[in-house]
Amino acid sequence: MAPSTTFTAIYTNSTSLSPSFSLTKDVPTTSTSSPMTTSDRAKYLHELRQIAATFQDDINRELTQRMEEDNKRAAAASGGKSTAEEEEAAKEEENYGEEVVEEDE
Repeated sequence: MAPSTTFTAIYTNSTSLSPSFSLTKDVPTTSTSSPMTTSDRAKYLHELRQIAATFQDDINRELTQRMEEDNKRAAAASGGKSTAEEEEAAKEEENYGEEVVEEDE
C-alpha cells in the first residue's frame, strides 16, 4: 500500500445558525527512496489535481447547502424578501468569485 497523508478542511461558523464541519481526504504521497521519472511525476500531479478538484467540489457543496439553509431561515425570520432583494441576491450568486465592473450610464 502506498504511503498517504491526510488533507483536512475545517469550516467554523461564527454564528450558531449553521454548524461547523470538516472534510478529510487521504492523499497518496510519493516514495522518497527512489527518484521519480517524468512520467511518474506527471501521473502523480494529475492524481493530486483530481483529488483537489473533488475536495473543492465537496467544500462548495457543503457551503452552498448551508448558505441556502441560512437564507431560508433569514427569509422566514423577516417575513420573506422583496423582489429587488431576490434579484440582487441572484445577481451576486451568478457573479460569485468574478470581478464585476459597474458600467456608467
